[in-house]
Amino acid sequence: MNPPPNGTALPAALPDALPKIIVAISGASGAIYGIRLLEAMREHGLAESHLVVSRSGRATITSETDYSVRQVTELADVVYDNADMTAAIASGSFRTAGMIVAPCSMKTLSGIANSYDETLIVRAADVCLKERRTVVALLRETPLHRGHLRIMSEAAEAGALIMPPVPAFYTRPATVEDIVMHTVGRTLDLLGLEMPGASRWG
Repeated sequence: MNPPPNGTALPAALPDALPKIIVAISGASGAIYGIRLLEAMREHGLAESHLVVSRSGRATITSETDYSVRQVTELADVVYDNADMTAAIASGSFRTAGMIVAPCSMKTLSGIANSYDETLIVRAADVCLKERRTVVALLRETPLHRGHLRIMSEAAEAGALIMPPVPAFYTRPATVEDIVMHTVGRTLDLLGLEMPGASRWG
């Protein structure tokens, strides 16, 4: 499924009070993080989701999960083509509450760190950073060499929050799904969104 070029909203009306959150799925391993974020936003009515999936992200969805790309895009309220640089989220005048890149590949983070706005994902992140909006990058790479660490530092200096999806074990996870959902809850926390049932210390 190729997303419409300028974003297509689902027919159902959305409350004006819902914050607009951009979700990007890039080509790193861990597409399930982006999928579960979209599901949580929709299930709990937390936000109006604006989705961009890279070409590699589309391949990762089909290779790592039982979801089709179409099923994933149908979880979002608005979908954009990653090549569409005229999309609403490419402009700072389109107000959003921030962006989550889940998963975030090193290539995508490098683009963000260097403002190399060749794709809509990187442009949208760059816009959020220049407008002082939250950008959370669930970076999926290990081990890390010095160049990776430098790019992470540069992205952080630009204002991005680097959040490798490191599992917490104080929650006593019984399944991979438990690990994924804990990260989803912590990620939403950084956008000021509370997921009901999220596991917390203490």
